[in-house]
Amino acid sequence: MAGARAVEEILARDGANLFDITVFGAEPYGNYNRILLSNVLAGSDSTDEIYLNPLDWYGANGIDLRAGVRVVRIDTFARLVWADDGTRIRYDKLVLATGSRSFFPPMEGLWADDTTLADGVFGFRTIEDCAAMIAAAGERTRAVVVGGGLLGLEAARGLQSRGLAVDVVHARPTLMDAQLDSTAGKILRRSLERIGIGVHVEKSTVRVRIGDDGRLRGVEFADGGVLDCDMLVISAGIRPNVDLARRAGLTTERAIVVDDHMRSVDADDVYVVGECAQHRGQVYGLVAPLWEQAAVLATHLTGNGEQTAYHGSRVATKLKVAGVDVAAMGLKAPQHEDDEFVQYSEPRHGVYKTVIIRDGKLVGATLLGDVSKVSFLMQAFDRGLPLPEERVALMFDLGTPDVELGAAELADDAQVCNCNGVTKGTLVGCVAGGVQTVAGVMNATRAGKGCGSCKQQVAQIVEWAAGGAVEEDPAASWYVPGVPYDKPELMRKIRELRLHSVSSVFAALAPDGREDAGSKMALASLLNMMWGTEFVDERDARFINDRVHANIQRDGTFSVVPQMKGGVTDSGQLRRIADVADKYAIPLIKLTGGQRIDLLGVRKEDLPAVWADLDMPSGYAYGKSFRTVKTCVGTDFCRYGLGDSTALGIAIEERYQGLAAPAKMKLAVTGCPRNCAEALCKDLGVVAIGDGRWEIYVGGAAGAHVRKGDLLATVDSAAEVMTVTGRFLQYYRENASWLERTYAWVPRVGIERIRAVVLDDADGIVEQLDANMQKSVDAYRDPWQDGRSPATPGQFRTSLPLVELPQVPIR
Repeated sequence: MAGARAVEEILARDGANLFDITVFGAEPYGNYNRILLSNVLAGSDSTDEIYLNPLDWYGANGIDLRAGVRVVRIDTFARLVWADDGTRIRYDKLVLATGSRSFFPPMEGLWADDTTLADGVFGFRTIEDCAAMIAAAGERTRAVVVGGGLLGLEAARGLQSRGLAVDVVHARPTLMDAQLDSTAGKILRRSLERIGIGVHVEKSTVRVRIGDDGRLRGVEFADGGVLDCDMLVISAGIRPNVDLARRAGLTTERAIVVDDHMRSVDADDVYVVGECAQHRGQVYGLVAPLWEQAAVLATHLTGNGEQTAYHGSRVATKLKVAGVDVAAMGLKAPQHEDDEFVQYSEPRHGVYKTVIIRDGKLVGATLLGDVSKVSFLMQAFDRGLPLPEERVALMFDLGTPDVELGAAELADDAQVCNCNGVTKGTLVGCVAGGVQTVAGVMNATRAGKGCGSCKQQVAQIVEWAAGGAVEEDPAASWYVPGVPYDKPELMRKIRELRLHSVSSVFAALAPDGREDAGSKMALASLLNMMWGTEFVDERDARFINDRVHANIQRDGTFSVVPQMKGGVTDSGQLRRIADVADKYAIPLIKLTGGQRIDLLGVRKEDLPAVWADLDMPSGYAYGKSFRTVKTCVGTDFCRYGLGDSTALGIAIEERYQGLAAPAKMKLAVTGCPRNCAEALCKDLGVVAIGDGRWEIYVGGAAGAHVRKGDLLATVDSAAEVMTVTGRFLQYYRENASWLERTYAWVPRVGIERIRAVVLDDADGIVEQLDANMQKSVDAYRDPWQDGRSPATPGQFRTSLPLVELPQVPIR
């Protein structure tokens, strides 16, 4: 990244007319954004999306790119470089941007041989590393990431998004200790644990356990503790690549020592930039300082500013770590007794803020969980802006510019995107140049293409620069990011071309037929809804839960929830559940909020046998689908019952069980307005009001979002409830965005519009909705019955028990 940025800066200073430029790169690609490897791992970006310059950019700028060719020797006296393909080339000016490599701590069993990591062990530094991890993730269940820094936590989140249970092991007491103090580290730890990532601090990993079959079994700590895993990622820091420079006789300490012009202290015509450069004792691993270095190097090398010098960087960063917003700049803690220190902590909500002020100037700040004030703080830190007398205003909107005014208040040279070094002035210039969409500006400048934490601010600046006249981004309406159509058009083309599988949709409709990992789950659900029995199910298009029809837990085991229609069971089912729990040593049996029984801690390889012994249908507690119908006891036993809610709830669940949907659907039927089954806060809820009449509510929620459902209809019979329920669910399935719950979809579409379509047939599609729903109902097959024989050899395979290995020397 730093080397390519240096070339861009050289070209911007008329370097193409001054030099013939040759670029060597050991990796067989052009330059790419390593920061985005975590997005590739998580499936939100493809490798094609992280390249900073396309290959034709090099040719268009007259650059001779030697990708996949490693320089092996430099002669600074003869001004020659030798490459591993036999090339020898003379230079007038040489820029070293050799970057860094992953550091692998000494661990017994880490290496299969001198150059190859053991089975299941990965670094996380390159595209090849990322591709290998993605390939392995589909066949593994539990990962351990050694290293609790930024990259390690991002690797953990990426693997978790691919269905693995993940633990992070960190040798120090504080996560991200380079950026955070101990209090912030503890709050970040809680936030990670809240989303299911295990965290183990002050643990030194000394041994990798490998089974007799050569497969990874776990890791062992210096204190004797053991953590099981079948995938291990090492993210324990980096080491600058200085071997080439050292062999050339250049001065190296932690990295290659440079002066204020980014030249080697030994050779005037050798420049150094990036993580391999050591300036005034400092080596920088963040992007923003590297951009500053590249600008100084290019200015000096092209003769455009002999007095320009690099004096070091004030390190400030804003990013998103495993979904948590983090900003850090300057000092983590006060260092002088006169330093002002203001601290706010709200651990339960994952929020922590500090500011450190010296002589009236901001010298440090940390923001975790809430970074709404980061724009002003970064300006104050970088530019020494005057601070409000009420220091708390630095943390909350009590005097400094609020978020909405931030775009106008920012200076043109204020850096908005730290990952790609994009300033406000660059964004404004892009808009002035005719780009009028937020996505277009992001694509043109790369702003927001790193960790993503600056996207909101980028959008605000674009809207401000465009005077509010921002054009709609066509991609914003696409149903999935990899296929350029909104949902109605996508469905029309799928029907017209009779595309029955995810791969066929990509082949026919995606740009260049390219598959997009982040689109597969949504397409699989859509095709299942559209085609029923004609849907061709491809295993790689499904999340781990859908591949094994159970809900993966943080320890790599699974949760099994059998169906109990309407929350009703009998003694026979209860005995079978108890017998299964005993037979398979299930550690936890828990009642769910949906009136069912959850068996937690089932091993992956035991799932088919557990289903067979239960002899009960799947409860679909794992999928984006129809989940359950909660009921009260209704008229049979309750003194207040006005309608037979239990029978109606069972009938609804029997008819619509397992329906694929854009998001999960939870329903309830309650026998009177006392609402014991909580029908008013479900995706669809039915309430008996007497005389055989029922009210139907839609779009309710009682989870992270709380919303009372809107009254859709009042009907006169249970049969009408069944009909209206089917029409509403089908209309939602056909029109909602992927992962859009009904509590968001109903207010977006409007309850009046939904009533008009579902009840009054305003669009003339009621018969088609009924027919499409019936097609899905007819296609229902219980996955626990179909899934007892593995679809693939590895579907229910997991790691074998740990075995002790003889001691071997540490590499």
